[in-house]
Amino acid sequence: MDIASEDLTDSHSDDGDSPTLSTILAFLVRTGQIQVERSVAQEVDDQSDSDEDYSSGELVGMGQTGSMLCCPLKPDTTQIEGSDLQSEILRNSGRSELMNSGKSNKPPDGSHRAEPQQLNSVTKITYQRQMERFRFGQFSHGDKCVISSRYLPNKREIVAAYRNKAFCGTYSQDGNIFISACQDQKIRVYNTSGDRWKLLKTIQAKDVGWSILDIAFSPDSNYLVYSSWSDNIHLCNVHGENDIHTSLCLNPSDSRFCIFSLMFSQDNREILGGASDRCLYVYDRERDERTLQISAHGDDVNTVAFADDSTHILFSGGDDGLVKVWDRRSLSEHNPHSVGTFAGHHDGITFVNSKGDGRYVISNCKDQSIKLWDLRHFSTRQAQEQTMTHVAKQLWDYRWQSHPKKDKIYKPIVGDSSIMTYMGHSILHTLIRCRFSPEFTTGQRYIYTGCAAGNIVGKLVL
Repeated sequence: MDIASEDLTDSHSDDGDSPTLSTILAFLVRTGQIQVERSVAQEVDDQSDSDEDYSSGELVGMGQTGSMLCCPLKPDTTQIEGSDLQSEILRNSGRSELMNSGKSNKPPDGSHRAEPQQLNSVTKITYQRQMERFRFGQFSHGDKCVISSRYLPNKREIVAAYRNKAFCGTYSQDGNIFISACQDQKIRVYNTSGDRWKLLKTIQAKDVGWSILDIAFSPDSNYLVYSSWSDNIHLCNVHGENDIHTSLCLNPSDSRFCIFSLMFSQDNREILGGASDRCLYVYDRERDERTLQISAHGDDVNTVAFADDSTHILFSGGDDGLVKVWDRRSLSEHNPHSVGTFAGHHDGITFVNSKGDGRYVISNCKDQSIKLWDLRHFSTRQAQEQTMTHVAKQLWDYRWQSHPKKDKIYKPIVGDSSIMTYMGHSILHTLIRCRFSPEFTTGQRYIYTGCAAGNIVGKLVL
């Protein structure tokens, strides 16, 4: 019997009665083994006479940190049903193949074919491959995604402990290396290719103000770049006996300056950054100089991303609550204009992540939500103005205060062009990231995000 079971049994051993459902639920919540979330009405009356920009939800419990979580039990997916996004994810995750298999006629041996939901098991998929081996010969990409999705990580294991706060970490593209950045001004590089993590090297960061704020891998995993409160970003080698530690000066105008977000271009030539002076920066590694600086947002630029493998389309998100899309082919440094803007959040953006197809992007926000956007549907000017008005009303500081409306749900902004909104996680203390799950293992069926409760929260796209 595990410890939790012993504790629950001992608490009722005096009277000999078995635990009631309410007692079991109370124990699980108290020990943090479950989180109870809020249900939210799918429709909010936009014509309400109330001056408030939020509405109450039905309280059904508390998270393990005591903070109330706002989460629709059944998100409205009507806007993506029947869309090309749904078809793509079903195809890439192998679920369309399962559906087709379930709809097919009986197999040659005369037995009844399993229903699609039954075909999710590894044994069923293996059986089908064996029965149809002369047609397929091996597992398809979709089959591999279905199998790997059955083994998604669902437990926490401590692999390293630091004396100071770790602010960020990321994997290389092949998943064989992990780097972490800590407030002790050290970057640690781990080999994760085996069963156990192995520390490969520790890099002492230079020119650090307060902490390392962001780190990024080069696409070939040979280099990393990091930023802090400094005019420079720093480039280091990951492999090799001779260490490379080069400062790349961005020559900002502000005396107090930092890059909050960094990303390499897929061709390894450029580094994109978002900064505290409301600007986007591009550093060209071959020319060894800053090649672009544009005024992008009305407040700090917290996050940047490339839309796809090309370097033409850029995303940025700022504390003005907007996500902007830029096309470098028509971009003027002296008179910059975005090609489109997404509006619908009620607070500053903490992170954006592209699906990698040049069409879909997600944004994490201090309003405690993630939104999914389609580049074919930008927001209206009215929605942008409403978003900036709502953001201007925010008087709390996410770095040390609780969310002021943690027991409320914001009303949708008129003209919000997002196609999905995900809630139930907490954005506090730092610029928490969110990402699409890997295409090669899950078909990007999920998105996942950090949480101030110390959890990684996964959300189902479809």
